[in-house]
Amino acid sequence: MSQLVFILVFHALTFLQISAEEECQVSEVLKLKEEIRKLNNKLLIGEWKVMHLRNHRRFKPIPNLELSLEHKKTPENNTEPSPTLPSTGGSLLVHDKDCSELYDRLKPGSGFYKIKPKLSVEPFLVYCEMEDGGGWTVIQKRISGKVDFDRKWEDYKNGFGDFQSSKDEFWLGNDHIHALLNDGENVMKIELMDWKGERSYAMYDNFRVSDEKDKYRLHYGMYSGQAGDALSGGANMVEQWSASHNGMQFSTRDQDHDRYLQGNCAVENRGGWWYNRCHAANLNGRFYRGGEYKAKHDNGVVWGTWRGLWYSLRRTAMKVRPSSYMDNLGSGVGPIE
Repeated sequence: MSQLVFILVFHALTFLQISAEEECQVSEVLKLKEEIRKLNNKLLIGEWKVMHLRNHRRFKPIPNLELSLEHKKTPENNTEPSPTLPSTGGSLLVHDKDCSELYDRLKPGSGFYKIKPKLSVEPFLVYCEMEDGGGWTVIQKRISGKVDFDRKWEDYKNGFGDFQSSKDEFWLGNDHIHALLNDGENVMKIELMDWKGERSYAMYDNFRVSDEKDKYRLHYGMYSGQAGDALSGGANMVEQWSASHNGMQFSTRDQDHDRYLQGNCAVENRGGWWYNRCHAANLNGRFYRGGEYKAKHDNGVVWGTWRGLWYSLRRTAMKVRPSSYMDNLGSGVGPIE
């Protein structure tokens, strides 16, 4: 009887040991399956990124690799078809970093699109001008006087105006402008039109704007164009010292960062801008109709080296594009819609 009990106990222990080993093996198999799933997801995302880079012409396809991929798709080799790439919806939604990248990828018409200049910045809406060589991101537009540009710091920081049609006026927002222009590898084109319909322009390379900690300080490089270098204060050395906008911080009526000790340039000139003591150019001033105006201060929409400080312009636009894109530019006066 004791031998029978011993045999039963022995078989029971053996069974338990085998069950424990099976559970361990099952657990390991599940872990391996999970690792395979994660690796497969990484592969899918990697292939999707390669497709995205090709669409943006970051590199040319390798012919041998393309042939190899085509060979894998043939039925003779009995291999499984390549997995389907994930869609661009949800967290994988692609936003171009600016309008030039969008133009290079899709060649769309002018209009409003969302861009994402940096990974740390949420996508935001901009007007992309796809004429004049294409790929321009517009940061400012004056066209009708319907939008009041005499605003406070927060408004200029976040942006204001209408973002629905090409006829709308707006300021993109200093945070967004900084995100676009922080690296300095950009060209700024400023388009001007007077009340007779005559047009001119000014261009600046290495145009950049610092962050809010530095009060959105403005820097730029060489000038070219037809309207004169008003941002540098004109040709007179005395005027350049007091009116050059290079290196100036941004000022609004409630935050004064100009060099004018007797007052606030933004209050006198009815708009936020990179004032010195005060300006030779101010595209965010008061919108006067008809051109020439009379006021206590030269506070119109002005470009001093073209029509002077006492002539308020009818239309203006400030638009930017990477300097490397200049090769595709047919320079000259682009349209102000």
